[in-house]
Amino acid sequence: MNPIINEITSAQVKTDIPPFKVGDGVRVHTKVREADKERIQIFSGIVIARKGHGIHESFTVRRISYGEGVERVFPVNSPNIEKIEIERESEPMKARLYYLRNRTGKAAVAIREREKRVEAPAAPAAS
Repeated sequence: MNPIINEITSAQVKTDIPPFKVGDGVRVHTKVREADKERIQIFSGIVIARKGHGIHESFTVRRISYGEGVERVFPVNSPNIEKIEIERESEPMKARLYYLRNRTGKAAVAIREREKRVEAPAAPAAS
């Protein structure tokens, strides 16, 4: 990208975003303005795509709501995003999880989760 554009937009890039990746379950807290009031609305689901870089980066979150698939695209550096919480981590096998669109029920949210490594105690030596 053009270094001049990078220099201009570097002040607007958020630095407090947690490191999340495709396949993670996230809760996105967004600001919603209604008339003269402002409130926080939470959209939770699975990240199925991340695109762009720098100020232009965005991600797509998908969830099943009342049996219907709902997707929403969020700009990472938007001032309307209050915070992003990671609910669960996963090990995706692809960079884009668009194949989840064809699935329904539990299969639509079943992604292999990252296994927690636990050191097994050493077995006693048999004599």
